[in-house]
Amino acid sequence: MKIAFVSSYLSIHQLPFCLELYARLGDDFCFVATKSIPEERLANGYRDLNDDYSFVVRAYEDDEQRARALRLIEQADVVVHGSASWEYQSGRLKRKKPILLYSERLYKAGYRWWKWPIHLARFYAKYGRHKNLYLLCASAYTAGDFAKNGTFINKAYRWGYFPEVKTYEDVGTLLDRKQPATLLWVGRFLGWKHPEAAVEIARRLQAEGYDFRLKMIGSGELWDTIKRQVDTCGLQDRVELTGGVPADEVRVQMERTSLYLLTSDRNEGWGAVLNEAMNSACAVLASDAVGSAPFLLKDGENGLSYRSGDVDELYRKVKFLLDNPERGKKLGQNAYETMTGLWNAEVAAERLLELARALLRGETNPELYKEGPCSRAEIIW
Repeated sequence: MKIAFVSSYLSIHQLPFCLELYARLGDDFCFVATKSIPEERLANGYRDLNDDYSFVVRAYEDDEQRARALRLIEQADVVVHGSASWEYQSGRLKRKKPILLYSERLYKAGYRWWKWPIHLARFYAKYGRHKNLYLLCASAYTAGDFAKNGTFINKAYRWGYFPEVKTYEDVGTLLDRKQPATLLWVGRFLGWKHPEAAVEIARRLQAEGYDFRLKMIGSGELWDTIKRQVDTCGLQDRVELTGGVPADEVRVQMERTSLYLLTSDRNEGWGAVLNEAMNSACAVLASDAVGSAPFLLKDGENGLSYRSGDVDELYRKVKFLLDNPERGKKLGQNAYETMTGLWNAEVAAERLLELARALLRGETNPELYKEGPCSRAEIIW
């Protein structure tokens, strides 16, 4: 079987999945990069992965490479189409060859219902009239966003991003090494990531006399504002703002931390830090608006979720875990097992190949799995 994955450039969160496909298919797998990695990403320490792997075809380099990329896309049995121009698929659409559209949610800023007739016509023309199109949802809200426009109903599958999943020799030892009553927040200091919510949790904990530490990793336009918030609340001894640190160090901090806070709103398309925190056996408390949360988290089983923006609910659940550390350990262990057993690149690659085989056999809207990657994505409005 030949698989082509088309996207803007190879990212660190797509790499493990691509390596798994390459391990299974060899030269019958290719990644078509349609753009070079942005300079700002390189400036922030990202590597240009487009140059590192033989399976990457750099369609942006010259006409010869673009022609090669188009040829490989045409020849592939199944194509995964990510963030790239739809023009790359014009030939496959005409020949009705299977395409899996890989997408985050569409309406991070909300849906304007008064535009529905226009959207309905446009989406039918682009997607709905093609029987060979299926949807890989890189957000629990993707299926619903497309369904608003009448497309991919019963043709949408759970998907996401698959960063490296580490396997520890003994998860119990990892849990025992975690520092008690420690909280971690990681991300860019932006409005829609709501770092102020983490500081507010710290303020309330201090007011109630809890002995805890909160570490906040990252930088961004709100960093000075958050620093002032910490100082104003007298939290300098409780809250540490580290600034940006290398990705490897982030994982080290996750491995040492008991509780992980993910406070983003609906603008967080996926949120790969949730994968990483769960893999590090943290007890996670995540906003339900984060794209990955409804896929990865089972509330009360492998983590806790809260209504986006409801700081009171988040605070109650943080207190519960601080008061019940053994419960937090159990959530962390279950989170780790979710990532090592189900939500990882190895499982995703194997399941995608099974889905591809079903499509090539002519099965209509195949339903192969009950949960995890390539299971049917329900519509969440």
